[in-house]
Amino acid sequence: MGGRNETKVMYFILLGFPTTAELQLLLFSALLLAYLSTVLENFLIILIIRNNHSLQKPMYFFLGNLSFLEIWYVSVIEPKMLIDVLSHDKYISFQGCITQLYFFVIFVCTEYILLAVMAYDRFLAICKPLRYSLIMNHQFCVQLIAGCWMCGLTTSSIKLSFIAQLSFCDVGEINHYFCDISPLLNISCSDSSLAELVDFILALMVIMVPLCIVVTSYTCIMFTVLKIPSSQGRQKAFSTCSSHLAVVLLFYSTTLFTYAHPKLMYTYSANKLVSVLYTVVVPLLNPLIYCFRNKEVWFALGKTFTCTRHI
Repeated sequence: MGGRNETKVMYFILLGFPTTAELQLLLFSALLLAYLSTVLENFLIILIIRNNHSLQKPMYFFLGNLSFLEIWYVSVIEPKMLIDVLSHDKYISFQGCITQLYFFVIFVCTEYILLAVMAYDRFLAICKPLRYSLIMNHQFCVQLIAGCWMCGLTTSSIKLSFIAQLSFCDVGEINHYFCDISPLLNISCSDSSLAELVDFILALMVIMVPLCIVVTSYTCIMFTVLKIPSSQGRQKAFSTCSSHLAVVLLFYSTTLFTYAHPKLMYTYSANKLVSVLYTVVVPLLNPLIYCFRNKEVWFALGKTFTCTRHI
C-alpha cells in the first residue's frame, strides 16, 4: 500500500500525552492516586455489601458486580499508563496490545449492559413493586449478570477476530495512551473497512440497545413517580434511582461521544482527553456517587467502620 513496509509487527509505541519533565511526576502522582482510590473505593463497596444484611437486595447485588467490574476495568489500562508516564520507551508488544484491547472491550461492553440491567431493576422496583420480589429473585439476578458477561465476551471476541487479521506497517505509533480499536484501525496497512464496519455495527448494538432500555425504564419511572400524591413519596421513590441515573449519564455521555464514529473521532489528539474521563475519572467518581447519594450505602458504610473499631 503506497510503498509502506508490511512486516509482522512485534510491538507498538503508545504516544500517550506529550508532557514536560516537570509535569511527568505531577501527572504520575495524580494518576496513581486516582487508580489506588478507584480500586479502594470499589473494593470497599463490595466489602460493605457482603457484610451488611440490609444490603442483600438485587440493586446492591448489581452494584457489587459493577464495582468488581470497574476494578478490572481500570486495571487493564491504568498500570501500563502509569509506567509510560515515567518511561521514555512507551513500547507495548503486539500480543500485549491485543490482550489489553480484548479485555478492555469485554469490560466496557459488559458495563453498558450491566447499567441497562440496573435501570430495568429500578423500573421493576418502582413501577411493578408488587411483582418485584417475584421477578427479581436470586437466580434471575445471577442469570442477568452471566448474560452481561457473555455479551461482553462475545462482542470482544468478534471484534478482535477481525482486527487480528489486519496487517500493520513497521513499528506502529498508536496515538493514544492505551490500545483502543480506532487508533489501531488508523495505523493498519491493509484494508480495514470490514473491521471498521463490524466494529461500528457491534458498537451501535452494545451502546444503543442498552441505552434504549435505560431511556425507556427511566421514562416509565418518571411517569410513575409523578403520579405519587405526596412530595415526600416522590422524593423517596426518585432517591432510589438517582445514584444510578447519575452514573449512567456520566458513563454513556463520555463513551457515546467517543465511539459514535470511532475512526473519525480519533483523528484528533484532543479526544484522548475524553477517554481519560471514562477510563480514569468516571470509575473514580462512581463509588462516591453511590455513597453520597444513597442513604442505605452511607449508613452501611458507617456501620462497617463502627464495627471495625470495636473489634
